[in-house]
Amino acid sequence: MKPIVTASACAVLACFSFPAVPASPAAEPPRLCVSDNGRFLMHTDGKPFFYLGDTAWELFHCLTREEADLYLRTRAEQKFTVIQAVVLAEFDGLRMPNAYGHLPLRNDDPTQPVEEYFQHVDWITKRANELGLWVGMVPTWGDKWNKRWGKGPLIFTPQNARAYGEWLAQRYRDAKIIWILGGDRAIESDEQRLINRAMATGLRAGDGGAHLITFHPSGGRHSADMVHDEPWLDFNMIQSGHAEKNIASYDKIARDYARTPTKPCMDAEPCYENHPVRRKKEQGWFDQWDVRKLCYWGLFAGAHGHTYGCHDIWSFHDPAKKRRFVDQRTAWQEAIHLPGANQMRHARALLESRPFLTRIPDQSVIVGDAGTGADHLQATRDAQGSYAMVYSPSGKSFKVRMEKITGEKIKAWWFNPRDGKATPAGEFASTGEREFTPPTSGDNNDWVLVLDNAAKKFPPPGRTK
Repeated sequence: MKPIVTASACAVLACFSFPAVPASPAAEPPRLCVSDNGRFLMHTDGKPFFYLGDTAWELFHCLTREEADLYLRTRAEQKFTVIQAVVLAEFDGLRMPNAYGHLPLRNDDPTQPVEEYFQHVDWITKRANELGLWVGMVPTWGDKWNKRWGKGPLIFTPQNARAYGEWLAQRYRDAKIIWILGGDRAIESDEQRLINRAMATGLRAGDGGAHLITFHPSGGRHSADMVHDEPWLDFNMIQSGHAEKNIASYDKIARDYARTPTKPCMDAEPCYENHPVRRKKEQGWFDQWDVRKLCYWGLFAGAHGHTYGCHDIWSFHDPAKKRRFVDQRTAWQEAIHLPGANQMRHARALLESRPFLTRIPDQSVIVGDAGTGADHLQATRDAQGSYAMVYSPSGKSFKVRMEKITGEKIKAWWFNPRDGKATPAGEFASTGEREFTPPTSGDNNDWVLVLDNAAKKFPPPGRTK
């Protein structure tokens, strides 16, 4: 729904000194929308959109164009689809210049953006789009409107938030953009709610409602707890966060999946690969197995997509530049190739190889207790019963209700989340209960059982042909 731009709002905008917005091209730009069932994102031509994100929060702030090109090309090759990045960055983003010496605003004023800074944002956004990547653009990190922690300073009011949002959306109205409000914060006052509502109103006015809007909350929180009923919110995000291993993100996703009105949901900041557990390196580090578990648990619990993160990437840790935050241990140029980052593509390939927009969570596929911790089993299936999948993170044996899949014969596969390979596991009748034992078990031995209606003649899991 497009907001109404009143005369008084126009008068407020007129007194702000924004640089000119680049002219719009004639061709109709690509768009995303929410599926008719309210569960997924898709292109306006009806093709499903798999949101596979990466938290590159400091991308606009820290990298040169050559560095950004390396990062973006790598993520495109790894089959990511969304890059989450912040315009007014977290780490002293108002006072510390970007790689070319430019600050984003004059006098910390959101109504006085610096053209040279935004030309760099333009270049990175355009390059990402050329590579087939959408930009999950965060207009500002949360410390600029809720300074519970961080450098801030607080610079936003409802009036300038609306103006800034409208100018930003006009500038990127023809780009492949998903707007992400919030910036790792919770809304804790009426004033903060008005600021976010005003910025969303400005975004809608600036791009005519062309882009989806969501909200990135602080650790352990749900956007739905704060803004689910706001008309501008298209889909929900959680941040399952970095506080512990094997956090039950599936319960958090299930909670948002059950809300009304129905809106897509996802985990937009799970544990980061190479991040110290509980932010204490003495507790160990999250690894590839940890990030895979959160990915498959969230997706199979009903998430429309998933965001990966790496502790060395979000801040673009570079020892040569003496840019160090909290316990980074790998230069970002190396960290872009960590195992977990390369393995995210397999989850995308798996789900895209089966009917996508009819997928639902269904723990009743599993017979008995689904388990907890690193043994927790999570199941999903096609609403029409053409397939079912069960994720076993530690290779634990389990029983399945075979009648959950339609057809007389069921073709079984073992899908390996570590390398994306599928191995046939036999054909069975679609009756009764059957126990399945993954090929291997133990730490870092996760498997997905895929059960297909044999008559559908689906390709091997992870392949589209």
